Amino acid sequence: SAAANRWYCCWPNGGRVRLYGADNYERLRGIYLDDVVLDEFADMDPRAWSQVIRPALTDRGGRATFIGTPKGANSFEQIWKESQGDPEWFALMLKASESGLLSQEELTSARRRMTEDEYEQEFECSFSAAIQGAFYAKDLALAEQQRRIGRVPHAPELRVNTAWDLGIDDATAIWFWQQAGQEIRILGYYETSGEGLPDIVRAIAEIGRERRYRWGEHYLPHDVEVRELATGRSRKETLASLGLDVLVVPNIGLVDGINATRIILARCWFDAENCAAGLNALRLYRREFDEKRKVFIPRPLHNFASHAADAFRMLAVAYRAPMGYDEDDHAHNQRRRTASGTTGY
Repeated sequence: SAAANRWYCCWPNGGRVRLYGADNYERLRGIYLDDVVLDEFADMDPRAWSQVIRPALTDRGGRATFIGTPKGANSFEQIWKESQGDPEWFALMLKASESGLLSQEELTSARRRMTEDEYEQEFECSFSAAIQGAFYAKDLALAEQQRRIGRVPHAPELRVNTAWDLGIDDATAIWFWQQAGQEIRILGYYETSGEGLPDIVRAIAEIGRERRYRWGEHYLPHDVEVRELATGRSRKETLASLGLDVLVVPNIGLVDGINATRIILARCWFDAENCAAGLNALRLYRREFDEKRKVFIPRPLHNFASHAADAFRMLAVAYRAPMGYDEDDHAHNQRRRTASGTTGY
């Protein structure tokens, strides 16, 4: 039966099997689970597991099963690796070439009609095959090959900038970065949802204190200047009242922003540990698929990966178009930093 978008079936012994979606995993808080199957986990926000579903299994000593198709070096691959040799886990990879479940004729036919990456991903369980429709997967794969994803130390002599995607109903995403000559050093990534601006500013300040950052500029998208009907104030003004002066990134359009991102990725060095969640999202940021025409369209698919990608796009545009900002804001921030000389905002 179905009620209020909740699908379930009941067994004669009182047990119940329920189907949930993971798009808004926060709505799952407060439930308990005896067993859970996470289908196509590679497409889910990994926090659905770590922050909500795993705790829901604790009271009952429940079990979890992860199944799906590999889609790059993301959280699904991490769980697969962690399961190897762990006695608490059972792990099984069913490659078509080894399982014998499909005939050779069927595999030969499929290979003729698919790209090599498509075949390797769907039939050979390859985590390294390119994700179809992904905007930045190849750029990040190249960064891996060139060892630009690893340990990136904070340089105390350089100021730390931030680039934001400021959500209202969605998540807020923030990248931390330094510029050293032609290098863009990505030090960390922060994401939160359901928090107000005061809480976000406090969290950023705490990160700065812990890591001894000296702040540079804080770059936000153009809609931060829109006045809210309820308060009559813009979020830029609200942030300023909280002690955070921001620069507004020019709106050059989505397509040009994605192109700017691709250009600067060749100069980026990522801290693998502190940027893990953001990198996972960038790898999975992809075009929307038109089911009717069976083609990818230029518009990005809006899912959990969008927030990190949108914030990184602000970083790219800020780096590529430094003359596009409000010069009064820039001059004000320069005077403020010169006058204070502190590690604050």
